[in-house]
Amino acid sequence: MSVSISPKKKLYEHFAKVAKAMASPSRLELLEALAQGERSVEGLATATGISVANTSHHLQILRDSGVVRSRKEGLQVIYSLNDAEIPNILSGLRRLAERHLADVERIVRENFDRLDDLKPVKREELLQLVSRGDVVVVDVRPAGEYQAGHIAGAISIPLDSLPRHLAKLPKNQEVVAYCRGPYCMFAYEAVSRLRSQGYKARRLEDGYPEWKADLLPTEKS
Repeated sequence: MSVSISPKKKLYEHFAKVAKAMASPSRLELLEALAQGERSVEGLATATGISVANTSHHLQILRDSGVVRSRKEGLQVIYSLNDAEIPNILSGLRRLAERHLADVERIVRENFDRLDDLKPVKREELLQLVSRGDVVVVDVRPAGEYQAGHIAGAISIPLDSLPRHLAKLPKNQEVVAYCRGPYCMFAYEAVSRLRSQGYKARRLEDGYPEWKADLLPTEKS
């Protein structure tokens, strides 16, 4: 006699399918890249350093689980996140791992905390600074990511062009730099370069995806 599976267990099977689709370092990295805005397979491969073939394979798994969606644009396939909640899920995984996995805590301490001894700016603090006109917000991601969406009022100065655009930044105001997320090295590097030139600079505690997921003011170019 067959045993019927309860609706609850059936639901958990589908929930596990989504979790399994995300249980890959490469797929998590692809999701972080897509949190900046939609991209082609080739663009995602370039952004993550994953081969085009592997990028396509991982994206198909994510699409089959409902995590991402795709559309055709000429000969290209363009992917985007299928739900605005996904950056929150990624942030939750990060916070859980940071709090409870010793290896994660050690990697963060040795490779990120040591790069910046100043306390990063929290989202709520940045909102207050912007409202008072006390800060210049700089997006140091590549220009295409800025155009796809950025913090309202931020100016685009990609990291590789920072030396050419220092004149845009006043030295009598604090500069807050942000990039793709809390482990994105662009913001760390930008802050280091700005401080070496005499600017008062800090970085945002995380990045654009977390800001957007928190429903804080954003813009598109």
